[in-house]
Amino acid sequence: MAAIAQDETEPGAVTGLPVPRFVSLKSSNANVRRGPSLNHRVDWVFLHRGTPLQVTAEFDNWRRVRDVDGAGGWMHYTLLSGVRTALVVADNAPLYADPRENSAIRAMTENGVIGRLGRCTADWCEITADGYSGWMPKSNLWGVGHDEIRN
Repeated sequence: MAAIAQDETEPGAVTGLPVPRFVSLKSSNANVRRGPSLNHRVDWVFLHRGTPLQVTAEFDNWRRVRDVDGAGGWMHYTLLSGVRTALVVADNAPLYADPRENSAIRAMTENGVIGRLGRCTADWCEITADGYSGWMPKSNLWGVGHDEIRN
């Protein structure tokens, strides 16, 4: 199979949805297997509900996923959610009131915070985490495509 550039997608073989695409972890304890069946060895266990994951392939009821560090494997589709989340990948990243750096800062976030993804412009995304809502540059987030716009 040919490699796909980060922002290039093709329809998934099973769902017809774009691959790659971002999803989130539905469960707080989810096995990641070496191959697409229960007969394959468990290589990883994801433990944090809401973790953003990238679907990179589909086979029957299984989705190959990876996390921000590239770790992953095959998961049953019922463990995944279409609810979009994003992971903060910067230390002390400000959460702004508006999508511009000179707006008021609502909160400071730590690396590893997971927030629910809202609207996204070309360079900014709205996220909600730990009772705070605001805007953050896409460069501080993982779980959203570089060119992705969300209304």
